[in-house]
Amino acid sequence: MDCQVITFYQFAKLPDFAELKPSLEFLCESHALKGTVILAPEGINGAIAGTDTGIAAFKEFWQKDGRFHNLDYKLSVTPKPPFQKLKIKLKNEIISLGIPEIDPTERVGEHTSAQQWNQLLQDPEVILIDTRNDYEIEIGSFTGAINPEIDSFREFPEYVRKNLNPSQHPKIAMFCTGGIRCEKASAMMLEMGFSQVYQLQGGILKYLEEVNPAESLWQGECFVFDDRVSVDHQLGEGSYKLGKGEVLPKD
Repeated sequence: MDCQVITFYQFAKLPDFAELKPSLEFLCESHALKGTVILAPEGINGAIAGTDTGIAAFKEFWQKDGRFHNLDYKLSVTPKPPFQKLKIKLKNEIISLGIPEIDPTERVGEHTSAQQWNQLLQDPEVILIDTRNDYEIEIGSFTGAINPEIDSFREFPEYVRKNLNPSQHPKIAMFCTGGIRCEKASAMMLEMGFSQVYQLQGGILKYLEEVNPAESLWQGECFVFDDRVSVDHQLGEGSYKLGKGEVLPKD
């Protein structure tokens, strides 16, 4: 039986984040769900894999909490479980940018759907930036996207300060694997004075899920943080593996 894999995140004020851990662990263990969920004062972030029934129970858990009734999921299917363990982590941030005063619950860039993304990229004034790490970009990205050449998301603010100017680059479009990095980055860039900031809603995974390959501007494969290592445009397991700290083609 195939295994369902969902990735998700949502920024929300979550002062009781630590109190959610025991009940979430019980739910996941009861349904043999594996993967990682990060809980923090600013929200939730994670990826979980399991049976249809288990995934449905996981979604119901968050649906009952009014703060997450609009939680969006990116779905893929794989013949074998991509995670070996369950990890529920408590952290200060669900994605670390190193600027704690940035609050994506206050304001973020304009969400652009997968269907609208191609049209946005036809605008010659738009600067397209891949907010992911360098090793992720090496195996795939959107045509024409800028690679900031960073090894960690915490390096992204410095890249922006050195290479972009609100008066010279007013239109910025950003993307990442599932949307969380560019969501936080867009909040930061608005604070820095950039006036038109766009982000790919649901990230690359949602784009691959919804856009016909014949119309796609995506080139290559998408790195994912599980045993699959990468996925292709049909969200099937890709052709890369991890070896000696780098991403390598499978033999």
